[in-house]
Amino acid sequence: MPILRVVSYNIHKGRSATGGRESLADLRLGLYGLRPDLLFLQEVQGRNQIRGSLDAQHESLAAALHMQAAYGCNAVRHTTDHGNALLSRYPILYYENQDVSDHRLEQRGLLHGVVRVGDVPVHCLVVHLGLLAGGRSRQVQALADRIQRLVPAHEPLLIAGDFNDWTNRLAPLFVEQLGLVEVFAAAPQGTDEIYRLRRTVSRLRERLAWLPGQALRPMPELSMNGHAARLTPPPRTFPSVFPWLRLDRIYQRGFAVRRARVLHGLPWKKLSDHAPLVAELELP
Repeated sequence: MPILRVVSYNIHKGRSATGGRESLADLRLGLYGLRPDLLFLQEVQGRNQIRGSLDAQHESLAAALHMQAAYGCNAVRHTTDHGNALLSRYPILYYENQDVSDHRLEQRGLLHGVVRVGDVPVHCLVVHLGLLAGGRSRQVQALADRIQRLVPAHEPLLIAGDFNDWTNRLAPLFVEQLGLVEVFAAAPQGTDEIYRLRRTVSRLRERLAWLPGQALRPMPELSMNGHAARLTPPPRTFPSVFPWLRLDRIYQRGFAVRRARVLHGLPWKKLSDHAPLVAELELP
C-alpha cells in the first residue's frame, strides 16, 4: 500500500499570522510543495462576499493541488462563512458535517469523510474544538459516539485538526476509549532537528519544574508494530512565530507511522497563526 502524506493545518481564513494581510496565495504555493495526499484544514472560508480572493478557499486550494474537496460550514456570518475542509488526492466516497456547537458564540462541527485508498476505505475526521474545557469534553464525546456508531473497528481512521487542548486532558479518551495513537508519540526517532530540539526541551523541563505546562499528560500508546510509543506530549504549534501551546494533533488507527514533523520557520510562521503538522503513514 502507498505511504500517505497527511497534513493538518489551521489556515486562519487565508490570512497571515497577525491577520494583517492575505496569505492564501503563498499558502497555496507552500502546500503544493508538500505534495499532500490528505489535507485536514480548519478555519477555511467557504464564502467571502467582500474579498473575492478569499472566497471558496477549499475549492481554490483543491484546484491548485489537483485534489478533491469536502467542506463543512460551521460559522455563518452576514457576508462570510467558515468551517473545516478535507482535501484528498484519493476519491472521497462520502462526507457529512455534524454540528457539535456547544453555545451560540462558537459554531463547531465534525467533518467526517470516507476516502478510498486502493480498495481500503479510510475514515477522516477534521475537527476544530471549542475554547472552553467543558465544551471540548462534550464535543470529543460526540466524536467518540460518532466513531463507535459509524466507523467499523477494522477500518483505518484519522482524526486531525485544532483541538485547543493545551493541557492534553483529552488524550486518555482518544487513547483508551478509541484505541488511537498520536503520530508524534509513535514516529521513529529521526535525526531531524525537530527531534533534537524536543529532547533538549524535555530535559530542561525535567530540571525546571517551575516552567508552565506541567499539567500535560503524555499517554502511553501502542504503535502498529506492537512496540510501546514514547511518553511524548503533542508538539507545540501555536503561535506559529513562537510556538508554545500544543493545540494541533493527528491521531490515527490502522496505520504504521513512518514520520511526523512540525513545519516551523519560514514561510510557515507568516502564513497562519498555527504551524502545520505533516505525517507519513503507511497502511499494512
